[in-house]
Amino acid sequence: MPTKAKRWVLASRPEGKPTAENFRLDDMTLPDIGEHEILIRTEFHSVDPGMRGRLSGDSYTAALPVGETIDSAMVGVVEASNNEKFKVGDRVTGGFGWVTHAVSNGRGVQVLAPEMFHGALRPTAAIGVLGIPGLTSYFGLLELGQPKEGDTVLISSAAGPVGATAGQIAKMKGCRVVGIAGSKEKCDYVKGLGFDACFSYRGADLRAAIKEHCPDGVDIYFDNVGAEMLDAAILNMKEHGRIVVSGQVSEYNRAEDELVGIRNVTRFITHRLRMEGLVVFDYFKRFREAQAEMAGWIHEGKLQYTEDVSEGIEGSAAAFIGLFEGENLGRRLIEVS
Repeated sequence: MPTKAKRWVLASRPEGKPTAENFRLDDMTLPDIGEHEILIRTEFHSVDPGMRGRLSGDSYTAALPVGETIDSAMVGVVEASNNEKFKVGDRVTGGFGWVTHAVSNGRGVQVLAPEMFHGALRPTAAIGVLGIPGLTSYFGLLELGQPKEGDTVLISSAAGPVGATAGQIAKMKGCRVVGIAGSKEKCDYVKGLGFDACFSYRGADLRAAIKEHCPDGVDIYFDNVGAEMLDAAILNMKEHGRIVVSGQVSEYNRAEDELVGIRNVTRFITHRLRMEGLVVFDYFKRFREAQAEMAGWIHEGKLQYTEDVSEGIEGSAAAFIGLFEGENLGRRLIEVS
């Protein structure tokens, strides 16, 4: 029989910071599944700051049309199946967005292997530390940052899922790791993960604070913020330093004529700096390799992760808006059912 469901859609394009008026929660009815199709009940969906660009059309992927379902990753359970690759009760992951239920032909849907997801590795890790955030940390640090033992690594938005994972990987590689976060609570959290130091950017002279915590300079800056913080980091980079541009959360909500950009370009010449942007899907063919290694680290107790979970799909839009106020500690998820 048809399934009653809910979904969040883009009601209007944000101008500046997203507001509740930019989103709408709709009821929908899904038809009975057809040949080779499955019905998935969402257990959790992700809330991703990187989605902000698609809401305005300023992204490396296509703009999300007004009226369409908000994109995200999800973990769910197969409730009905006409597809021999999936059985009822399978826990799966896919990219169906902010929805309570989804019908799929199975393309892009992966069954979560019980032998991997047990103990410290919860199923939600598939859309967090083993999903796009964790893969961003892994490839951004190891491929673009190229850490060496003894390097000083500076990470902005250090308490977020990308920054926290990148910092722990850097520690495994023998680096000294300094985080920048939005509060003492968040700094205490990342120091508990093994960061050597952390400071809050609120009210700080960023250039001086980085100098204080990285007196010998920065070898790798893992940038999740951009704007003034990026400029301050540039002025503290060592010769041949590497800047990994993972995100620009402070710029996402600014109009084009309000973007801060980079002012300290001369430093790139005098210190022979390298800065490179990261689109993690460039490494798609290596995702399984990275996921297997990170899963091993988690089971060995070398890599920790935190999830910031809100209950009920009704709160999805508010949870997304709160990302840009620095509310989250770790990976933000919605528990749908």
